[in-house]
Amino acid sequence: MSIGQEIERLVACDDPDPHALLGAHPHDGGVVIRAFRPGARRVRALLDGRAPVTLRRRHPAGVFEGVVKGAVLPLDYELQVDYPERSVSLRDPYSYPPTLGELDLHLVAEGRHELLYERLGAHAREIAGTTGTSFAVWAPSARAVSVVGDFNAWDGRLHQMRSLGGAGVWELFIPGATSGARYKFEIRAHDGALLLRADPFAFEVEHPPQTASVVHSPRHRWRDERWLERRRAADPLREPISIYEVHLSSWRLNPLEGNRRLSYLELADELAAHVAELGFTHVELLPVMAHPFSGSWGYQVTSYFAPTPRHGSPDDLRELIDRLHAAGIGVILDWVPAHFPRDEWALARFDGTALYEHEDLRRAVHPDWGTLEFNFGRNEVRNFLLASALFWPREYHVDGLRVDAVASMLYLDYSRGEGEWLPNRYGGREDLEAIAFLREINEVLHAREPGIVSTAEESTAWPGVSRPTYLGGLGFGFKWNMGWMHDTLGYFQCDPVFRRYHHHELTFSLLYAYSENFILPLSHDEVVHGKGSLLSRMPGDRWQQFANLRALYAYMWAHPGKKLLFMGGELAQEAEWSHERSLDWHLLEQPEHRGVHSLVCDLNRIYRDRPALWELDDDPAGFCWLEPNDVDGNTLCFIRTSREGRDVLVCACNFNPAPKLSHRIGLPRPGRWIEVLNSDSRHYGGSDIGNLGGIAAEPIAWHGQPCSAEVLLPPLAVVWFVPEAQ
Repeated sequence: MSIGQEIERLVACDDPDPHALLGAHPHDGGVVIRAFRPGARRVRALLDGRAPVTLRRRHPAGVFEGVVKGAVLPLDYELQVDYPERSVSLRDPYSYPPTLGELDLHLVAEGRHELLYERLGAHAREIAGTTGTSFAVWAPSARAVSVVGDFNAWDGRLHQMRSLGGAGVWELFIPGATSGARYKFEIRAHDGALLLRADPFAFEVEHPPQTASVVHSPRHRWRDERWLERRRAADPLREPISIYEVHLSSWRLNPLEGNRRLSYLELADELAAHVAELGFTHVELLPVMAHPFSGSWGYQVTSYFAPTPRHGSPDDLRELIDRLHAAGIGVILDWVPAHFPRDEWALARFDGTALYEHEDLRRAVHPDWGTLEFNFGRNEVRNFLLASALFWPREYHVDGLRVDAVASMLYLDYSRGEGEWLPNRYGGREDLEAIAFLREINEVLHAREPGIVSTAEESTAWPGVSRPTYLGGLGFGFKWNMGWMHDTLGYFQCDPVFRRYHHHELTFSLLYAYSENFILPLSHDEVVHGKGSLLSRMPGDRWQQFANLRALYAYMWAHPGKKLLFMGGELAQEAEWSHERSLDWHLLEQPEHRGVHSLVCDLNRIYRDRPALWELDDDPAGFCWLEPNDVDGNTLCFIRTSREGRDVLVCACNFNPAPKLSHRIGLPRPGRWIEVLNSDSRHYGGSDIGNLGGIAAEPIAWHGQPCSAEVLLPPLAVVWFVPEAQ
């Protein structure tokens, strides 16, 4: 191709290798410098120790060329560009070497670049003494790519990128582009169409409805070294985990400023104090990754490496996490690798082809949400998500990821009818590529970030979700126990008159309680879409509703499995949750709501102090039924035990509105047993029926135990007993 033809391609913004034409190149015993500066009146090259060289206009569109006789490469120079109304001096972006090496490109193609976010995207840096930003993007089907932004008046002619070969990566270093600059990629698709796309690897984004990416360099100085050191040595399976699930935008609003949502920095004070008072070990944040549609609650993610700007800057989110760690609270993020929205400025048909999604609509479109499903069979797509999974623990120090909608990833026919899905290569319905991806994510995450909590929201009976991959599992640390949630809420919603017919919906959970490492979730999904709040779903008059809710919580905290409660549950929220308004904090002015808050505080305090309630969550040796079959009496009684039996707790439940005045329960040890919790206590808004602080075990065998005692079981209540310290 002749120089003239190359120039025509450059002028048309259709050149995959502008560096071959622009910049400095050997020429007849000297160096030729070419620049493309549309609208310029004159361009000169300013050289150290030499007179300026005026570049002649080679093409009327603004291509200039000049020869520096006797010069050799590398040549240090600046361009002075004179426009009709101003002059600027700049370093030539086409005088710098690539910022990605052969190893980077090899790992990208293999899907094994764990630090991909350090290579692709926008990175403010200094090269050869010049400050600027390196840009790189994966767009393998593009004919040409440019960076447009504040630094070039969004003119795609000025900063055309070079293709780095078969890996499909385009790259350019732009001197003078610094942190805070807004930018996008202008992509010429294979059919010639011009597309404007946000950066998939952007670290910061504009506030919706604006959609530009923003160059970001972290400045936060972390103060949580001791926290991270402890986390690396931790085993979440053997520790108490009690999670407070939060939607940041609706947790609390500022009524003095038009119900303004709180910033990350305001939340750093208020949320940390609230969660610490309640005694939860972790907060779980509904997705904070940037998303344009607030009504998705964050589950339609467009930026997998940038937090939502609705609450402040990325460094402000880092400060929130740092403060939570300082308060002894871990941070888990919801993460959504199952699907992404169709916004034309984001990932959908990114380079004019189905790049991140499948081409075949039977694989591409998620039938429930109208979003697009990732193509897990493509190395680069898996690498994109793998890098995102590692990014948040490394760059934001988060302590875990909860993976959303895992069930929809595992099955090719999920929510699809006959003829609407494609079987795998064996003719089955399992998505083999998604399964391999989930296993890889968990293997790498746990190997690189010890102590991380990885959790699957998986609603089917897929075996081994939380089992190691070497045993054929998916490798998650935990799985949400959706079956327990469904059965338990179904039971509690029944009028006590009819609970006898549903009694074994409660006992059934123990048949599979140890098949996975479970988290018991009372999540946001249970208080939306017309379901009402947890309190409103409880039967009976107002007193009974509160009593049932307190009993539900006390039963849940005693049941095997880690705990999760959505925000507002501690307030006994009366209205269904809405992402558009704040929780009803004024409810705490009412005694019965304050009582539920106090109960949650005490449940978490006792839970964390009693290894019997968490040390053997994954081992049936830590649980023993005392009374599972009292169908007519609506009672349950069981024992929780720690490893080697050092700590023991007996839980007795009466889900009937009538108290049991003389109810004998078996006890594994003689002596006095302390009533450490009674959900009917007046401190929680109950009737204060109880056992005067404790019971004495008699040498009467009962329920298969050597001792027993007659206890008073309050109405619609749960009581916990532990042996008196000797």
